Amino acid sequence: MTSGDIARPRFARMYVRGAAGAEERGATEHRRRLLAGLRGRVVEVGAGHGLNFPHYPPDVSEVVAVEPEPTLREHATAAARSARVPVRVLAGVADELPLEDASVDAAVASLVLCSVPDQGRALAELRRVLKPDGELRFYEHVVPRCQPKRILIQAIDRSGVWPAIAGGCHPARDTTEAIMQAGFDVEEMERFGFAAQRFEPQIPHILGRARPA
Repeated sequence: MTSGDIARPRFARMYVRGAAGAEERGATEHRRRLLAGLRGRVVEVGAGHGLNFPHYPPDVSEVVAVEPEPTLREHATAAARSARVPVRVLAGVADELPLEDASVDAAVASLVLCSVPDQGRALAELRRVLKPDGELRFYEHVVPRCQPKRILIQAIDRSGVWPAIAGGCHPARDTTEAIMQAGFDVEEMERFGFAAQRFEPQIPHILGRARPA
């Protein structure tokens, strides 16, 4: 393993198997909307097994896909070969991106900010590598606003059980607030309920774009 590895092979295999259901239920369309209109050089943090790769528009000159989990990264490397745009898959973690300052036109965070160890540090890294006129695209699940679902999700998160079985996912994070606290202006955002699997309840998701303030 390299210094950019976080090995969770059991979770990775489970995630790959379960992803098809989420895509059929609407995640594919969310990904298309997330990436529409991007151009230039893009960094995607926590690229998983490459589900975003087919949806990057042709004006994207390169995608630098950073993924710390070796099993997922192996799948992503295979997916990159059939992508419509050049994709370079790298080992790395969100809070120490292997990129120079102000070196990308856009950054993509897709269902990953729930699982990074420190949201503030990860978002600071994304801001660091973005050009001053660059943009952050985000698609994340977030803590509910209403009760009793909010307190239930918070209890599940605090118990540690869900993060342990779901690859470090913390479902009670207020990612919208974290993005703003990291020095981004949210220019556009949609909030909607979505259930990734048939047996799961709908939880809030956000999809939008932001720029460095």
